[in-house]
Amino acid sequence: MGVEVVVEGLTKSFGKQTIWRDVTLTLPPGEVSVMLGPSGTGKSVFLKSLVGLLKPEHGKIVINGTDLVRCSEHKLYEIRKLFGVLFQDGALFGSMNLFDNVAFPLREHTRKTEAEVRRIVLEKMEMVGLVGAEKKLPGEISGGMRKRAGLARALVLDPEIILCDEPDSGLDPVRTAYLSQLLIDLNSQIDATILIVTHNITVARTVPDNLGMLFRRELVMFGPREVLLTSDEPVVEQFLNGRRIGPIGMSEEKDQATMAAELAHRDAGHSDGSPDEDMRGVVPQLEPTPGLPPRGAVRRRKDRVMSILHTLPVDAQQGIIASLTPDEQRHYQVMVDANQTSPLPTSPLPPSPWPRQGGVL
Repeated sequence: MGVEVVVEGLTKSFGKQTIWRDVTLTLPPGEVSVMLGPSGTGKSVFLKSLVGLLKPEHGKIVINGTDLVRCSEHKLYEIRKLFGVLFQDGALFGSMNLFDNVAFPLREHTRKTEAEVRRIVLEKMEMVGLVGAEKKLPGEISGGMRKRAGLARALVLDPEIILCDEPDSGLDPVRTAYLSQLLIDLNSQIDATILIVTHNITVARTVPDNLGMLFRRELVMFGPREVLLTSDEPVVEQFLNGRRIGPIGMSEEKDQATMAAELAHRDAGHSDGSPDEDMRGVVPQLEPTPGLPPRGAVRRRKDRVMSILHTLPVDAQQGIIASLTPDEQRHYQVMVDANQTSPLPTSPLPPSPWPRQGGVL
């Protein structure tokens, strides 16, 4: 299983400009997480800080008991071997064919024979659907294939943590869907801890086990997907619905007067060009391709969600319960009964209400 990544009070600045401050979160081992945020909020800076390419001024990044912010260069080098990184453009060497690009980390950091290198490279290229393309140069293939080659290279050292910097950047919706499925399938097979940095709403709503949101130089929220997808936090709700009305502006956050004027304009019946439908709710999550093992991350995450269900707003509780299968509803009934502190409304919860006992879920 992938390893846990614990971030405590992390702050990063460039000169006098604070990128984000006091970021605290835990990437659960073996789960897929997504970090969201408007353009320019420091999502990629956060990813590069995690792998030690940038050094934060304050805070900790603890992996296997080692704080990457304060450890020695030698220790950082050893910890980096746990990581595989898919950079935004694939970061392939233009003069090398795909086979040699994928083989590069093995030849650079291990003493494996060429026979072993070939076996591992072909295995990873098959995993990402690139068998037969070994001799092609990066300039001869599509952007989607370059992303997959970059992912194969990130996998050759069998990382326990995979970081993906805007993997959907430059891809059309169909290729983005294929890449999203590939990441879910990888997690199913190797149970690695995965962090995806993106501003793609579809990826955010359907792929991860956990969601985080950076805005105004702070981490607004981080937690299980069910919690953020049902959240009424204004900036989270605005972003996940792709709406113009809300705290996020074109270049920076809006002041209260601007937000009040927009709300008045909308309430007067004028369209703001945003989707009419409120997309808040727990949409189905991508599942592994048939034939692959089920993802252990799903059950671990749902266990956490159900243990805190009673602390969430009633609307969120209802939405989360309605998203469970009948088998899951039966499985978690005891946990809900034990933690429920106040009765929920007696109206049915579509599509599959939980059995009610004494008017309390």
